[in-house]
Amino acid sequence: MKFSNPHVEYRSGELCCEEVSLTALAARFGTPVYVYSQATILQNFRCLADCLASFSSLLCYSVKANSNLSILKLLGDAGAGFDVVSGGELARVVKVQGNASRVVYSGVGKTQAEIDAALEAGILMFNVESAGELELIRSRAHTLGRQARIAIRVNPDVEAETHPYISTGQTIHKFGVPKEEAVSLYRSAKQAGLDACGIACHIGSQILNAEPFFKAFDEIKSLAGDLETEGVALRFLDLGGGFGIRYDNEQPLDFSRLARGLEARLRGSPYRLIVEPGRSIVANSGLLLTRVLYVKGGPGKVFVVVDSGMNDLVRPALYGSFHEILPLRAGLNGTVRADVVGPICETGDFFARDREMPPVREGDLLALLTAGAYGYSLASNYNSRPRAPEVLVHGKSVKLIRPRETIEDLIRPEVL
Repeated sequence: MKFSNPHVEYRSGELCCEEVSLTALAARFGTPVYVYSQATILQNFRCLADCLASFSSLLCYSVKANSNLSILKLLGDAGAGFDVVSGGELARVVKVQGNASRVVYSGVGKTQAEIDAALEAGILMFNVESAGELELIRSRAHTLGRQARIAIRVNPDVEAETHPYISTGQTIHKFGVPKEEAVSLYRSAKQAGLDACGIACHIGSQILNAEPFFKAFDEIKSLAGDLETEGVALRFLDLGGGFGIRYDNEQPLDFSRLARGLEARLRGSPYRLIVEPGRSIVANSGLLLTRVLYVKGGPGKVFVVVDSGMNDLVRPALYGSFHEILPLRAGLNGTVRADVVGPICETGDFFARDREMPPVREGDLLALLTAGAYGYSLASNYNSRPRAPEVLVHGKSVKLIRPRETIEDLIRPEVL
């Protein structure tokens, strides 16, 4: 059986992550629990970095995919920059890196406090999403006596075949500014004494085809050329992220082909490419372990009720996303068609519907694969459920990188 994570496999009939038994991890930390493979994270990062190594580029990990401090430190030590979208994400990067010199600050709703923190931290640049934001950055930079480096996030109006909730590159979406407005914003930035050093775009997430990226890149590169006639000499072209991976039977984005096409387009130009991958670095590194509580049979329907829910992993409920579900013990004979559901009081609390799967029993352990991105980072305390712990596996070693929340943790900040 070929899994999306090369470091997850059955050994002697037992599912393992690297050299560690997942059954042993469930016994040690309880369920539900997130488990990540360090080897997979670093392998994914190095694969992307190697594809970009032949030309001037900066790979900025998208912190929103998985913001655990241990994972940020792992990637920072490997040479990654960072793409952040909030003051909290910026604070995380500064805590593990000690500086923000390789941070690109994206996001459509930056507050004054967040802009101040980014200026004080000395980030690489802001990806600016509106005229109002540009003016606020100008004002705060002047007040604080800081130089602000900016890129305008341009909406290239490129359609990408992905879920509508994670498509971001058309004029109907809230992100960026129309190409027609960008030139006037660059003029304003130049007049205000801001360092207009780049141009940015982002067309969506989980995109499996290189062509939309080429179209978007051609748009921003052409605009960068137009800006040179305005006396605005840019240094960075930021293509964003959204590089698609395999969850089910998809053919993942051929990143090496994308990199070759971008290199050809950059040849002879003065620009440095920035990309902002998140999912493609951490998604397949992680899995969510859960225990079967009950198996319910009804007319034409079987429900496998597990102890994790949409508060732990919301992607299936939010996007209808597929996650492969495997029993931790191999060799179960036969199959059953079932819904795998959680304990949350919502009909939408499911991990799979009508899934052909082994006939599991109450007490069995299951692994939901490819859960390392937008898993814990989207988790909540809905139904007053404490969030699961996170564990990082490296060879035979195991590190608890976030403890399980308790009921006391939930109610401690509240006031009667």
